[in-house]
Amino acid sequence: MYFFMFKNILLSILLSLIPFVFFGQQQAISTVKGVLDVPPTITATGHQMYCPQTHLNIVTDVQITDPDNTGAPAVYIQITNGYVNGQDILTLNGTHPNILTQWNATEGKLKLYGIGNAEVLYTDFISALKDVIFYNSSTNPSGIRDFSITIGLANYLPSNGHYYVYYPQVGISWTDAKIAAEGTTYYGLQGYLATITSSDEAQLAGAQAAGAGWIGGSDASTEGIWKWMTGPEVGNNFTYTYWNTGEPNNQNDEDYAHVTAPGIGILGSWNDLKNAGDPSGDYQPKGYIVEFGGMPNDPILQIAASSRMVIPEINATVSVSACGQSSVTLEATASIGIIYWYDSPTGGTIIGSGNTFTTPTLSTPTTYYAQAECNKSRVPITADVHLIPTIDAIDADQSLCGQGNVTLHAHSNDGIIYWYDAANATNTIGTGDSITINNVTETTIFYAEAINSGCTNGNRSSINVNVYPLPEVNDEKVVLCENKPMILDAETSGCTYLWNDHSTNATLEIFIPGNYFVEITNQHGCSQTKHFQVISHLNSEIVNVDVNNSDVQINVKIPQDYYLYSIDGNVYQNSPIFTVLEGGQYTAYVTDTEHCFIATAPFFVLKIPNYFTPNGDGFHDTFEIRDLNLYANASIRIFNRFGKLLAQYNASDTGWDGTYLGNPLPASDYWYVVELNSGEKIIKGHFTLKR
Repeated sequence: MYFFMFKNILLSILLSLIPFVFFGQQQAISTVKGVLDVPPTITATGHQMYCPQTHLNIVTDVQITDPDNTGAPAVYIQITNGYVNGQDILTLNGTHPNILTQWNATEGKLKLYGIGNAEVLYTDFISALKDVIFYNSSTNPSGIRDFSITIGLANYLPSNGHYYVYYPQVGISWTDAKIAAEGTTYYGLQGYLATITSSDEAQLAGAQAAGAGWIGGSDASTEGIWKWMTGPEVGNNFTYTYWNTGEPNNQNDEDYAHVTAPGIGILGSWNDLKNAGDPSGDYQPKGYIVEFGGMPNDPILQIAASSRMVIPEINATVSVSACGQSSVTLEATASIGIIYWYDSPTGGTIIGSGNTFTTPTLSTPTTYYAQAECNKSRVPITADVHLIPTIDAIDADQSLCGQGNVTLHAHSNDGIIYWYDAANATNTIGTGDSITINNVTETTIFYAEAINSGCTNGNRSSINVNVYPLPEVNDEKVVLCENKPMILDAETSGCTYLWNDHSTNATLEIFIPGNYFVEITNQHGCSQTKHFQVISHLNSEIVNVDVNNSDVQINVKIPQDYYLYSIDGNVYQNSPIFTVLEGGQYTAYVTDTEHCFIATAPFFVLKIPNYFTPNGDGFHDTFEIRDLNLYANASIRIFNRFGKLLAQYNASDTGWDGTYLGNPLPASDYWYVVELNSGEKIIKGHFTLKR
């Protein structure tokens, strides 16, 4: 900031009694006892291109005006944006006998001052400022360098027009630092603990500050919620995005922000401390950083000026794709200066200049290189010219029987094959030279298109997948009758046949049971196999028919589950047992479920009464067996309960009248024995004689 001389000796004495500290040095304030010193005005020009490893003046022109003074003790030039410690340096060139220089590598600041700290005329400072040189030692620097020029020692940030002063005071608390900062002014600007709201502000007030110290952030009101407590940003959230690092411990009593000491973490980073910090060591407060500017009613000052150097570099490129032989226009932008185009990464000759370059007609991808003016680095930019592909081979139409999976093949001269299930479909069903499509159930046309990096001829080649029905077949289980041939019939309209014995007729004559099958193929070539399970039914014969009063059982040789029985030849049943209500002559029938055979045998049913009443009333007066005359040689014997033979007669007799030797026998149970045809069948039972 400008410093001035008072023409009045008394005023000079008074000013010397009211010092305040800038970066460890004393600097006079601008007003005393109502005596107003008009601030100087400084302007500078210089928005220049910096070529690597060259020496360049920081300004093209500079002017200083001051209605009250003709000189000042010192002028400061600081690299406020983009500063790289160890690479960037400011030096004074030429002959300036009244001016000395001091370079501060930490702050990136060059001080111009008089011999013995004597005041230097503004005209000499102007001459010297025009000879201040910037140099960067890197072969490949980048970015922007902003320079601030002030006549005061405060750091000036051109991006926001604010000033920053570091006040060293070992052991000061955050609360006391806040009070001290708010009691400070700078040429009428109200001071406050610095608030860091941008990356260049973090660089200047942090990494390039003269020392570590308090800043205006705190989470004392809500633990973990950091806010700015000072300046125009008071109450705003403290964000970390613009800062190199910031990882506070968030302990309950560490609620105040400070810029860490050199060597602790990343240079210019921040941390949190207790209000009083530590009593010693790296986390002992060493001072505080005051920011001036942005407060209500602050005056508008021109006590600092700035200039800028831009290092030329390619910061954006636009590659272009084209299909087929084509000429394309490539684009690039540079931070400053002219762009030159080459067709090789090094050497060669310039083939174009400017932000665009139009290539000759190309048939393959070709890389060109853009180089910013006076920058040796070249940035590749590719003109992606791609062959328009065509499909040069594809499967013929395919067929499926029923439903199933199908694998399709195609080949192109370049690019990738994309497959679709419709001519205008936008969604692919697969990519590559082959694709397997599962469970195709109906006739479908599939399409293949070759695409090479977005290039296509717009034509899709098709493959028909025809889905044909299978022959309708149903397996059968059939019965082969014993000693009889059988015809297996697989007749299906429009089909051909292949039996397991290699015969090709629709029918097959067989003689033995077993498993037979035939492959049936329709007119589309689709086949299904029909299976015949042939089982055998054995013939049989009736051994005898057991008749017990009303109960009849037909007995056969080797009974089978598939045999059926009947006693009238019409109604058959699975059981060989019948109940007959009327006596008489009957015929027993046996067959199987397929009627392979039929066996018959006659039999007679005798209805033997359960009782008789020989009382002369004309009803049941004799014990008589109906239809016994069907057995010509039948005989009947009657016994009492003691086994005494009471009567005997044959089929031609009229029956027993209930007497013995002419005398009536008492009512009781009596037993009979019926012998059908001598020795052939004996039927035993009992009956009741009722009186």
